[in-house]
Amino acid sequence: MINQHQRKFAEVVEQERGDLGKRPEWLKVRLPSGQNYKDVLNLMRGSKLNTVCEEAKCPNIAECWNSRTATFMILGETCTRSCGFCNIHTGMPTELDLDEPRRVADSVEQLNLRHVVITSVNRDELKDGGASIFAETIRLIREKMEDTTIEILIPDFKGEEHAFEIIMKNPPNILNHNLETVERLYHAVRPQAKYSRSLELIQWFKEKGLRTKSGIMVGIGETKEEVIELMNDLYDHGCDIMTIGQYLQPTKKHLPVHRYVTLDEFNYYKEYGMKLGFKAVESSPLVRSSYHADKHARL
Repeated sequence: MINQHQRKFAEVVEQERGDLGKRPEWLKVRLPSGQNYKDVLNLMRGSKLNTVCEEAKCPNIAECWNSRTATFMILGETCTRSCGFCNIHTGMPTELDLDEPRRVADSVEQLNLRHVVITSVNRDELKDGGASIFAETIRLIREKMEDTTIEILIPDFKGEEHAFEIIMKNPPNILNHNLETVERLYHAVRPQAKYSRSLELIQWFKEKGLRTKSGIMVGIGETKEEVIELMNDLYDHGCDIMTIGQYLQPTKKHLPVHRYVTLDEFNYYKEYGMKLGFKAVESSPLVRSSYHADKHARL
């Protein structure tokens, strides 16, 4: 549910954009199917686990699950922040499931995943933001599946270094933290986040020796020049891998789409990023944070 400021921003976007017209063909996806997809779905239900693949209505769920790559969402289903693009429920969480790391590790083993991504809701009410649950989940996965590569997509933990230090007790193969959008739009898109704080987080983990990653949405109101500026900022702060995808409005209660970004523009961002020096840039309409995540772990 968007707040009053976000509602005003949405009204401006709708006035500026005019008629979007039909959704482009390149944004259409097939319905999920396949035995691997069914295996992952059934296990998630049986283990009472959440995946951001489902919660965020990811268009690549079939491709990833059929490749035996999954993104687990830990720390519950309720987020303490109210980002205007996100379909996850906002509110005050009432519990912390300390058995969740074990169930995630058991599921990774049962599915024999070659790569796993662990993300979470924001838990700003916790002293460590949930960092200890991330660390324990990584530890237990490594005990069972030492060859499985692990990526974590973390919140900003309000910039608290003590939370970062907890993560480094059991570091992942890839540390991912999304900027999501350009600095100018943060107040509307990510009202409880700070652009500079997210950049500093990426730099902190890069300086500790981790491979770093970040992602953004386009088509939410940014300009091409602002995207280029953001890419420069990320590279300057030690980001190795970047993902860029089209923003799609989850429901009418979320921020509207400003425009459908062309394939040529996505290709331009990829070419620019690779020339700049990123190790990998995934840039196309249906790209999301975990797209081709297994390949990034083996660069």
